[in-house]
Amino acid sequence: MTRAVELVVLDMAGTTVRDDGAVEAAFSAALEAVGVPAGSPEREDVDAYVRDTMGQSKIEVFRALFPADGVAEKANQVFETAFASQAIEVAAPLPGAEEAIDKLRAQGRRVCLSTGFSAATRDALLERLGWTDLADLVVCPADAGGRGRPFPDMVLTAVLRLGITDVRAVAVAGDTGFDMLTGRRAGASVAAGVLTGAHDEATLRAHGATHVLGSVAELPAVLEELGGAVFPRCS
Repeated sequence: MTRAVELVVLDMAGTTVRDDGAVEAAFSAALEAVGVPAGSPEREDVDAYVRDTMGQSKIEVFRALFPADGVAEKANQVFETAFASQAIEVAAPLPGAEEAIDKLRAQGRRVCLSTGFSAATRDALLERLGWTDLADLVVCPADAGGRGRPFPDMVLTAVLRLGITDVRAVAVAGDTGFDMLTGRRAGASVAAGVLTGAHDEATLRAHGATHVLGSVAELPAVLEELGGAVFPRCS
């Protein structure tokens, strides 16, 4: 006997949401605020780390970069303020994202949107997009005890809140390696990388992607094709 995917956890920026560079601009503002301006000797290494860790909780990125007391918190606050301001102006659904979510729910699956942003930024983004009722659940690190990607907590929080029967009945989709790693650590059977955001196919595969798609619009058909034969039921 096999069991189909019951829950799909979808990343936001880069996967379902186009931000037109708002994330990068917000990181730049944050780095400027804590003394790492463009053109400074350390900026190239810092920018590389930011790119490599796209998808991870933003406060954790800043804590890794700036362990001194209060610096990470200052950088994160500037980031959140800058991103919220930018997102209100430029954020829009990626082509086919809303339709994909509607199709997934029509297939009988629960859908959770997840983000590494703060709760306030998440809520502002949902209001901007008109997505307050689009998914069954929307989670950020604060909803999962404070730990974001690559920890499995946000996916597992969705599993618990939505009453999913088995972690293997979960599909995770995102545009970064950390989305893939999070899904695999949570026990998801499907970790679908999409090529509309930060990372390329090689990076997504290296972090555990089971599928790599052109965009999230392809996901409903992929899951429908898998049907019930996603994983064997435990004996």
